[in-house]
Amino acid sequence: MLSSITGPITVMAFDYGTRRVGVAVGNSVNKLGQALKIIAAPNSDAMFGEIENLLKEWQPDRLIVGIPVHPDGAEHEMTAKARRFGNQLNGRFHLPIEWVDERYTSVVLGDDRRMQDNLDAHSAALILEQYFAESASSSKDS
Repeated sequence: MLSSITGPITVMAFDYGTRRVGVAVGNSVNKLGQALKIIAAPNSDAMFGEIENLLKEWQPDRLIVGIPVHPDGAEHEMTAKARRFGNQLNGRFHLPIEWVDERYTSVVLGDDRRMQDNLDAHSAALILEQYFAESASSSKDS
């Protein structure tokens, strides 16, 4: 369940993969995700070091992690890995983590050749925009 956003906040989103992690940032004012970078670190210490640098630079209030699932919503091996990654982010950096279903981000981005070099970061931006949309929707329902 997504928490509602009550004021201006900065949010960082992650599209986790075993070889690369896409990172995007945005805020609750314009509700847009900006693709930042792809982290392709040789090990988890290097990866979390790069993430720490981004967190220091952008000072997000919360982190969003895309959760991959099958089209029918069933979880699979990458679902557990993405959850573990999000839990590690929380444990290391003590920022709130929220989860967003990312099953259709690749479909939305499709075959746009301009984004191929930075596809994971653009996926993270879509995950972030989906988070903002779902947060706005959940606050209207309350």
